Amino acid sequence: MGMEATEPEAFRGELRAWLEDNCPDEMRDGRNDEASICWGGKNWKFASDAQRTWLERCVTKGYTVPTWPVEYGGAGLNREQEKIFHDEMRRLNARYPLQSFGIWMLGPALLHFGTHEQKKHYLPPIARGEVRWCQGYSEPGAGSDLASLQTRCEDKGDHWLVNGQKIWTSYADKADWIFALVRTDRDAPKHKGISFVLIDMQSDGVSTRPIKLISGVSPFCETFFDHVKVPKDLVVGEVNRGWDVAKYLLTHEREMISAAGGTMGAGRPLGAVLADSETGLTDPVLRADAMRAEIDGLAVGLTLERYKDQAEAGQGAGDASAMLKYMGTELNKRRLELVMAAGGSDALGWDDDRAPNWLRTKANSIEGGTSEVMLSIISKRVLGLPG
Repeated sequence: MGMEATEPEAFRGELRAWLEDNCPDEMRDGRNDEASICWGGKNWKFASDAQRTWLERCVTKGYTVPTWPVEYGGAGLNREQEKIFHDEMRRLNARYPLQSFGIWMLGPALLHFGTHEQKKHYLPPIARGEVRWCQGYSEPGAGSDLASLQTRCEDKGDHWLVNGQKIWTSYADKADWIFALVRTDRDAPKHKGISFVLIDMQSDGVSTRPIKLISGVSPFCETFFDHVKVPKDLVVGEVNRGWDVAKYLLTHEREMISAAGGTMGAGRPLGAVLADSETGLTDPVLRADAMRAEIDGLAVGLTLERYKDQAEAGQGAGDASAMLKYMGTELNKRRLELVMAAGGSDALGWDDDRAPNWLRTKANSIEGGTSEVMLSIISKRVLGLPG
């Protein structure tokens, strides 16, 4: 019993020593913005030798996906060890070595719904940062009402044939593969005739076109499928039961978006941002708003941790993920508003990332389900209010 009680602290000590020895100094700045993230993929170009070294070292330990099973490229950490891992990463102010939709969304869905062969084939390359995935959900006529999607997927005997269009496909122009929702039964009720498929972006008939945003960058794309052949074994879960996979994946997407608004793993504290500005710390309104945002960020982060504990105990976040997504989204927007307010007129230029990042947050309340849809889910399914 005594030895068991010391196991978490023994793990913490070993992990702390490993991080101190292996995390390059350049990776200890806590950055988590677009310019600093390592996305991986076949065409990824490392921003520095330190970024490459940090990824390679973490891959050997399974620390890019610490909770995934070892056989799929993870470290096999349990929930308690995962908390310690994030604690120690924050203590060192270390950047996460790899981030991707493969890690945040596809990975959990494959672990839950995939066959052993699919897991063995697709998960390790995600963990190593070798393959970059994008998400094919929304369509020009299927946004908030996602289940009305019309991209066709026809059974041609020895393969599927996909035709249609997706929109707001983040980083589709940089992705190697896409996980997409397609309609495999046009006569079934709209939620019942959908399948979840994996498609190689290099397949004949797949094309993308970036959509320019107000921030000046184009993470979002239109994606087109023109008679694209897809092998029969690339359906995840059951044919025509893709909505089950989609809902499960959406809870992870919303948790991922909510985490961006919390201070538990987010970028620089707002106090440090205000200290860098000429008047930030002396302005009582800005100072109070920053303190309130930091406290709310901790609350969001702790709430997310509580739901992860419940998931570990077999109680998924379910519809409560809408609450997490809404809070994280609104908090992230508030944080960037404060960054802009602290910077004053200096923040309005394009010589740093403040204005582009602020403008980018406007999409937070749309992607992954709009804030209005999240509030509807909360009112109906969480609070049980009458329609």
